[in-house]
Amino acid sequence: MQVTEKPTKQRTEVRQASLIEAALHLAAQRSPADITTGDLAQAVGISQGAVFRHFSSKEAIWLAVLDWVTDALMARLQAAATREPELAALQAVFMAHVDFIVEQPGVPRVVFQELQSPGDTAPKARVRALMQRYRQLLMQLLRRAQAKQAIAPEIDLQAAAALFMGSVQGLVMQALLSGDVPAMAQQARGVFAIFQGGLVAKAAH
Repeated sequence: MQVTEKPTKQRTEVRQASLIEAALHLAAQRSPADITTGDLAQAVGISQGAVFRHFSSKEAIWLAVLDWVTDALMARLQAAATREPELAALQAVFMAHVDFIVEQPGVPRVVFQELQSPGDTAPKARVRALMQRYRQLLMQLLRRAQAKQAIAPEIDLQAAAALFMGSVQGLVMQALLSGDVPAMAQQARGVFAIFQGGLVAKAAH
């Protein structure tokens, strides 16, 4: 019994990973709301009915997509946050996020789609949880930087974290509007330099 179950589980995990990858690939090309399970089945090369052998519903697929995004993005951000000193870590986190979006342009479309959906949904809760973890990471870095006098003591750290995340989101929105996502990477360092200048300007006086 165990001999037959193990390959089945492995096949399911592989198929689930393929469907997640297909969902993100398609989301880079069109609105996630317009992506059907039939589209996903065709992209992976299985029947539409087979999709539901691996996921219980369409929402379950998007939840799995968001779980993958959370794990992959936070792993990159946490690795970048180990840089020294703290301002270098903040820049590394900023660039790691930008690089992730350049590699996965479907991600912001999925996130924005869920945030626009009315009411409280499970996918929206996943997005909020991701943003909370992201903000906590930024606050840790900002507090350490302030404690080491790398940024001014009067800087509002909550506002700084909001500006950091908003700067990345602004780059993303411009990239999506222009249709040139790779351009984010070219602009990101200049945007971060302005952000950092605001943090250190008062500390220099």
